[in-house]
Amino acid sequence: MAEEPEGKPPTVTPVRVVIALCLVAPFVAMLWVSSYAKIDPTFIGIPFFYWYQMLWVLISTALTMVAYKLWQRDQRARKGGASA
Repeated sequence: MAEEPEGKPPTVTPVRVVIALCLVAPFVAMLWVSSYAKIDPTFIGIPFFYWYQMLWVLISTALTMVAYKLWQRDQRARKGGASA
């Protein structure tokens, strides 16, 4: 396994893995249609199929915001703490 040059941080870090998971989770949830292709349970009269997808709109927004903030922090750390 090749080692990273001295002074250069590794490309794959735990923070970047978390960022990737935050961005991939909504795609997996929406592409796995058989997990939510049903009517029950209903929520205020709305079938599960629809409210589950609308819930993921909110969850996706939150996960994207978390990924963005983590990315900003990671970039600042790589530039030696200078504000970006």
